[in-house]
Amino acid sequence: MNPTRLFDYIYHQKNNHSLEQSMGRRGKDGKWLFYSTDEIIDMAERAASGLIGAGLEKGDRVAIASYKNRPEWVIMDLAAQMAGMVSVPLYPTISPREYEYILNDSECKMAFCGAMDLYEKLLKAQPNVPSLQAIYKFDKEGDKPYWQSTFSEDNLDEVNKIKKTVQPDDLATIIYTSGTTGNPKGVMLTHTNIVHVVNETSAMMPVSAGENVLSFLPLCHVFERAASFCYMNKSISVHFTGTDNLSGPTGDMAEVKPVFFTTVPRLLEKIYEAIYNKGLALQGSKKKLFFWALSLADNYELNKKTSGFDAIKWKLADKLIFSKWRAALGGNLKGIVTGAAPCSYKILQVFNAAGIPVREGYGLTETSPTLTVNNFNKNGAHLGSVGPTIDKVEIKIDDSDGDYKENEGEILAHGPNIMKGYYNNPEANAKVFKELDGKRWFCTGDIGKFITGAGGNQFLKITDRKKELLKTSGGKYVAPAPIENRFKESFLIEQMMVIGDRQKYVSALIVPSEPALKNWCSENGVEWSDLSTVCEHEKVCDCFQEIINKYNPDFSHIEQIKKFSLISKAWLPSHEDGADAELTPTLKLKRRVISEKFKSDIDQIYGG
Repeated sequence: MNPTRLFDYIYHQKNNHSLEQSMGRRGKDGKWLFYSTDEIIDMAERAASGLIGAGLEKGDRVAIASYKNRPEWVIMDLAAQMAGMVSVPLYPTISPREYEYILNDSECKMAFCGAMDLYEKLLKAQPNVPSLQAIYKFDKEGDKPYWQSTFSEDNLDEVNKIKKTVQPDDLATIIYTSGTTGNPKGVMLTHTNIVHVVNETSAMMPVSAGENVLSFLPLCHVFERAASFCYMNKSISVHFTGTDNLSGPTGDMAEVKPVFFTTVPRLLEKIYEAIYNKGLALQGSKKKLFFWALSLADNYELNKKTSGFDAIKWKLADKLIFSKWRAALGGNLKGIVTGAAPCSYKILQVFNAAGIPVREGYGLTETSPTLTVNNFNKNGAHLGSVGPTIDKVEIKIDDSDGDYKENEGEILAHGPNIMKGYYNNPEANAKVFKELDGKRWFCTGDIGKFITGAGGNQFLKITDRKKELLKTSGGKYVAPAPIENRFKESFLIEQMMVIGDRQKYVSALIVPSEPALKNWCSENGVEWSDLSTVCEHEKVCDCFQEIINKYNPDFSHIEQIKKFSLISKAWLPSHEDGADAELTPTLKLKRRVISEKFKSDIDQIYGG
């Protein structure tokens, strides 16, 4: 019988395949510290008892924050659920002001946090949050309150009573989305919302009980949080880590040898860039062989069988080149799922060609998150799409209120994974829900269409964001995201934002990739001083113009980049000086913020 509440998954693991190493992280000495299934249950139940002992009641809110994923995060999440409470995950990179807003809006009673500056940030917000009674750290540090000091066995009977009363449709969590403008909105998700996604997607994972996975995407994001419950459901040994020690001969990939992980496209891009730059550094026949193998990937298609001389070429490329790529990622990968942002076709093509199965999915915080996902079965994936819909989820393409291309429209979703609504925000709810055909549809704000792929199956393709459409002064609509994603296939482009709203033509702000540009300068006789100076060099500007010329023909005349400005400072999801971040915590462009910050560059492009 499948679990119906989120905390059921850890008991499901105990009853079906209990693990000695269920969840672990590296300690201060660099060695792995693991909790068994039984230890996780024991700690979660005692933490739940402690919450009750502190006077918290069913339905109260508990905040959790950590820079790196760790078992303690999950244990506290389980504890809140077992006590019938609602967990409020916090992004670690947001400001004390944003903490203050979220904690007040959700009326959090307690907060638990990891290392670095999180305790101080929460402490700074606390005087302006009347509901917040206490803040606890996951690590012992002086006389600061330690999370295990709340543990108690006094109310274990009460915990067991409450667990029996928790219903699948009860609120499990409020996740505050960091949208690109305004205050964050609290997404209310029930146990049923997330459980439906976990049950459907864990069945697709190419993993077996007892195998190893890595978890490094933030648990405060619903994508990785749902994945963590999938791992519980499948009895997988989870190695929690960060992105700072993933690759290299002594990195977590090489040591853990994971069979699976979830990721975002940017990490795959960085892995590919590292591989590509190593290829550039080769000499003679080795370099020729590397780029010959890479050229084969240009014609790669899923499920395409090769024969004759083509088969021999692929076998040789795999043995001499691609096998080394797989070894660098641990050598055991059965699959990777990427989401949260669009993944370029080139990246998908190259990884799959190298025998590293990467599948792209799609969803939002409001949809718990998965709506569609490419799977690992034959004809279950189509590169360039975000996959077929998961079971019991309906997708409607609505072209009733926009100037869309043929077969395109806003993606509407209906199903058991759709949020209850935004907390304390009826105005926002009114904007995102639409009644059609007697059903309540969630309006994603994304534009897409269905395409026919492998085996005649239907796959969803995302073409743009509804709110991010530009409209030129000539009245033509331009979708920036597909243009940006195509241009970012160039190693020299780290970030890019297409501009041109109410202008005669489309242009771009481009942040160069500093490591790749350094390498280019070395090979092309340009002396490197600093990125700002190099961005003004004539040869460098000519190089980026060549990139523009290369990709422009892929787009219609109105969509082509006419001018550009090189930006010498990367856009970030947070700034220590408190300045407005240019990216959301999930690395989406805050177009309004970027436009304001780089107004002088934009004015220079368009003549003021």
